[in-house]
Amino acid sequence: MTDTGAPTRSTTRVAIMGGGPAGLLLSHLLSGAGIENVVVEARDKDTIYNTHRAGILEAGSVALLTDTGVDGRVKELGDEHAGIDLRFGGESHPLDFRELVDATVTLYAQNEVFLDLANARERDGGEVHFGATVTAVLDPESKTPGIAYTDADGRAHELRADLVIGADGSRSLARRSIPEAARTDYTVEYPFAWFGILTEAPKSAPELIYARSERGFALISQRSETVQRMYFQCSPDTDPADYSDDRIFSELQARVDGPDGLTLRTGPIIDRSVLKFRSFVRTPLRHGNLFLAGDAGHTVPPTGAKGLNLALADVKILFEAIESFYSSGSGALLDTYSDRALARVWKAQHFSWWMTSMLHRSEDATAFQEQRTLGELNSIVSSRYGSQYLAESYTGWPHARSN
Repeated sequence: MTDTGAPTRSTTRVAIMGGGPAGLLLSHLLSGAGIENVVVEARDKDTIYNTHRAGILEAGSVALLTDTGVDGRVKELGDEHAGIDLRFGGESHPLDFRELVDATVTLYAQNEVFLDLANARERDGGEVHFGATVTAVLDPESKTPGIAYTDADGRAHELRADLVIGADGSRSLARRSIPEAARTDYTVEYPFAWFGILTEAPKSAPELIYARSERGFALISQRSETVQRMYFQCSPDTDPADYSDDRIFSELQARVDGPDGLTLRTGPIIDRSVLKFRSFVRTPLRHGNLFLAGDAGHTVPPTGAKGLNLALADVKILFEAIESFYSSGSGALLDTYSDRALARVWKAQHFSWWMTSMLHRSEDATAFQEQRTLGELNSIVSSRYGSQYLAESYTGWPHARSN
């Protein structure tokens, strides 16, 4: 039932649109610094947790979850990986991240990251409103911006703040609230998608396999010792219902076949979906006292495993800027937030585009283009410097620090 009466009015220091990992981590960090904040999220907690999304965390992202007192589950349940297998021409080429760049990544599903942060906010008495829909961003160019929202019971609210943060995902209302004259968008649409599954099966290999074949790309990823995640390149208009379990595994196996006899481990499929993707960047990430973070400001194709890591890196930079604003009274770091965050975003955009373009097969590719791509892959695995570049980009660059 929707309340048609006057909205309830309240104030806070920082109003956060979006209660996914980015919004909740920012709330957690702000509260730890004694900065009052309120989070408003349209979905309920169970819906977010039961939305299955992969998660490959850089070491800096793991540190943000553990060193700041969120929870230790990522250390207990996360699966640390020291490399990947780059597979083409039916042969696997292991890249040892520890040996190349002294770094690792951790497999830990995004919905588990969300659960850890949601539980931490509940534990610490954070004000998080799930099932509450933001209907408008109010006066973002003023000194008292805010949001209008309707809570889970249909009651109307108006929340005023010093700063409003749009961490409300790729369909961001915060992003849409910025006037066209004050923004520039950069977008690349890809002509393919991923058919993804979760299967109850043992691991097929110790490390993740990124495979390129004449049939297209496949990723043999992992979730746990007993549940695995796998993907293969498909058309964006593919209907998951058109594929039987046997057809799915046959397609995956065909894309990793080779003289070494690599055989995928299979089992019941418990989830299937088609993931469309694109590259997108909004500049700047600020309009007045409205700031964008995570998918609200940029999205990347999943090939480089950068989406969640970029969101958490945005939050770290933004938190430092907000903390400085309240502790010193200076808005200098707020003024540089967009440029500092975008420097990392564009590096990740390049890496994600590069991995995507190199590993996926285009239907209209010429014979020259096919051979050139194989030459590129061979250059990477035969050169320590080429392998180091991929390893450094995959495991993540150091998080920017405020001066």
